[in-house]
Order: sequence, then structure tokens, then C-alpha cells
Amino acid sequence: MTSDFGMIGLGVMGENLALNIEDHGFSVAVWNREPDRVDQFITRNQGKKFTGTKSLEEFVQALSRPRRIMMMIKAGAPVDMTIDKLLPILEPGDIVIDGGNSWFKETQEREKRVSAKQLHFVGSGVSGGEDGARFGPSLMPGGTRESWEAIKPVFEAIAARSDSGPCVTYCGTDGAGHFVKMVHNGIEYGDMQLIAEAYDLLRRGLGFDANQIAAVFGEWNRGPLESFLIEITAKILTKRDPETGEPLVDKILDKAGQKGTGKWTAQVALDLAVPIPTIAAAIDARVMSSMKDERLAAANLLDGPVGVEGRTNEIAAFVSDVHDALYAAKICSYAQGMALIQAGSREWKWNIDMREIARIWKAGCIIRARFLDSIMRAYERRADLPNLLLDDAFRSDLAKGQPAWRRSVAFAQTNGIATPAFSASLAYFDSYRTANLPQNLTQAQRDYFGAHTYQRNDQGKDAPFVHTEWD
Repeated sequence: MTSDFGMIGLGVMGENLALNIEDHGFSVAVWNREPDRVDQFITRNQGKKFTGTKSLEEFVQALSRPRRIMMMIKAGAPVDMTIDKLLPILEPGDIVIDGGNSWFKETQEREKRVSAKQLHFVGSGVSGGEDGARFGPSLMPGGTRESWEAIKPVFEAIAARSDSGPCVTYCGTDGAGHFVKMVHNGIEYGDMQLIAEAYDLLRRGLGFDANQIAAVFGEWNRGPLESFLIEITAKILTKRDPETGEPLVDKILDKAGQKGTGKWTAQVALDLAVPIPTIAAAIDARVMSSMKDERLAAANLLDGPVGVEGRTNEIAAFVSDVHDALYAAKICSYAQGMALIQAGSREWKWNIDMREIARIWKAGCIIRARFLDSIMRAYERRADLPNLLLDDAFRSDLAKGQPAWRRSVAFAQTNGIATPAFSASLAYFDSYRTANLPQNLTQAQRDYFGAHTYQRNDQGKDAPFVHTEWD
């Protein structure tokens, strides 16, 4: 008997996706570079519709046509090596899916190479971690329409479900799926940094301990900030260190890692001329955190504010301000990410449906949140909305939260508490709403030292470029 679907790679994500697929009635053939892992997987799952294979040739022969093969392996060279081994043994119409966090431009090149052999290549974002893979991830596939129709029954069956349906949608051709997943991860960086700054404000601004902050986050998770990241933050803050009995979070070294998707987001944003200062600030914050030895030395040499207000006694008001500041900054962070997806869609002609992107992030993925309903509604009101800040509902939310947001950032800066993402979001908001920015001076400087020319502001949008001899 042949299997309905094939899984290459039985690491945490591959194994859990295979189990998820089989749970939904599909038979699955599996292959892994280490044969022992295949044997162990089959032994653990006896009686289920799995076929273990010892070679790629045996694996391919075990699949019904058109073959639907998903790779859950390390991004980069391993993906190309596996494709090279598959191409000679596949047949026209077969589909190869890369479910890792691959660079979308590499996905575009792979799609060209694979399609030249009359095969289909799908680059699919998979979000939700181990639990998502096992019980329902958010899926972001990109490829041909034909390939999407072939994998759609499986992907819709295994995806997380919200009140808006399965959390999967066709993103567009070639690298669209991996591009959307890349920006998802960039937004995730911003979300995590904003939450960390809110935590720091409560810790240093109020002197709250981990349990007190956990209670605050637990309360916030019952309102407009309700999200997976807020939920797990409250849980993290209540976890005790088994060795000392103290909050475990207080024992964790303040050095955050990163795997590259955030950096890719910032690089592409520069290429497409889309400002994403909140996401960039989150990346910089992780880099700064890695400079632990330098920061320890600097802490003994560089003085912060002297004679300032320090901790506040206005506890309830301060907590409320930080809540509203976090929500307003979050709106700006998502606005930046969604604008970047729109720019990518225009550049590579993907025709991405922005409402659908918000919809499929409502469950399964790391940034799932109540807030995404509001983003869906914004794109329902205007499908070509250029920026979330222009939506009436979000404009109202920002107007309400703006005073608290400014007070929170002002308090942080006055007291030497670094809030790069809060501040970057506020600067983005203030820049976006400003009709006349100071870059008229910047352009004059460029013309002075480099004869780069400028346009006059009193001659219309199509004013000619002119140069002035400034000396």
C-alpha cells in the first residue's frame, strides 16, 4: 500500500507534524538521515498508519502520486542537498515542500530549479513550535496554485482552527510563504521586546517582584492584550527555581539569542524602503544583551540620571499607563510588519490577501492574539489599507492610549530605563503623523556636499530636481 503523504526529517517539528497528519486520517511515509530514528519512531507508533523507509528511493516508492513530500530539516545547504537527491527519483507533478525557516530568496531560486523538472516546490512557513506542530500550527504556503490545491486537504486538516476557520491560506507564488513567515518572526521579535520592556518598567519603576508582575500580566491577558505571549509570560514569572526556591526568571542570564529571521526582516525592509523601527529596535536589543561583559564593565563606569523621581507611588495609574503604552506600541509594530508584507507582495507580484494573513495568525502561531481580530476587521473595511494607523478603529485606540504611552516613555527616559521598542514605536507614530519632517535640511546638506539635487515644495509633486551653489 502507498502512503498519502511523506515526511523527511524526524526532529521535533517533523515528528510532531507527522503525528498530526496521521491523526487526521492520512497515511504517512517517513524518512530520516539517521535510520535509527526511523526505527524508533515506528516502534513508538505501532498500529498507526506510518511506513518507515531506509532510503530516499524506498521513501519515494512508498508514496501515492502526485507525491506530497514535506521536508522538516535545517535551512540552508541541507535543503539543497535533499532536493538534489530527490530530483532524479521523482516524477512530473510531484510536490516538494520546505517547511523550515528558509530565506525566501533561496526558496525563489529552488522553485525555479525544481519547476524546470516539471515538479512543484512549495516554501511553507510553519509557526507554533512543538505543540503547534503536534496539535495545529499556523501554515503559510507559497507555490503554484496547482501545488496548493494538491496539499490543501492535508494542510487544512492539520492547521490550528480559530472561529474564522483553519489557520492556513495560500500566500502566493514561489517565496511568498517564507516571506510571510519571515515577517511573522520579525513581528514576534517586536512583540517579545515590548513585553520585556513592560516587565522592566514594572520591575524597576514600581519595584514589583516576579509574582506581582505575573499577576499584572494575568490580568492583562483578559483584555485587549490577550495573547499567547502575554499568557506564557505570566506563567514564566510564577515558575520557581528548584535549587533556590526563588523565581526562576531572576536566575536566567540576560543574553537573548536569535536564529536570523529577525535580521532578514530588517535587511529586506531596508531593501524595500519600509521603516520597521520597532522590529529593528528589538533586534538591536538582543544584540546589546549579548554584550554582557561590556555592559558589566560599563555599569561600573557610566552614571545614569541623578536626583530624578525614581520609583513611583502611583501604582494603579502606573500599571494602567504601561498597559496602554504596550498596546499602542504593539499597534505600531504590527503596522510596520503588515506594511512590509504589502511591499513584498507588490515587489514580487504575490497579490497577498492581508485579511487572510491576519486570519491565519489568530491561532496556532506564536503571535496569536485577540488583537488580530481587529486587524482582520481593518482589512475588511479597506482591503488596500496602506497602514494600520489609518484605520478608524486603530486611530481611536491610539488617541486613547497616547497620553499613557508618552508618560511611560518619558518616565523610562527620565529614570534611565532603556525602552528601545516603546520609544521606536512612538517615534514611528510621531513621524508618520507629521506632515513636514526635518529631512528638508537633510536634502539641502546632501545637495551642498554632493550635488544630489532637491525638489522645491512650492512647485507640486512633480517638481523638477534642482541644484544650488550654496557657497
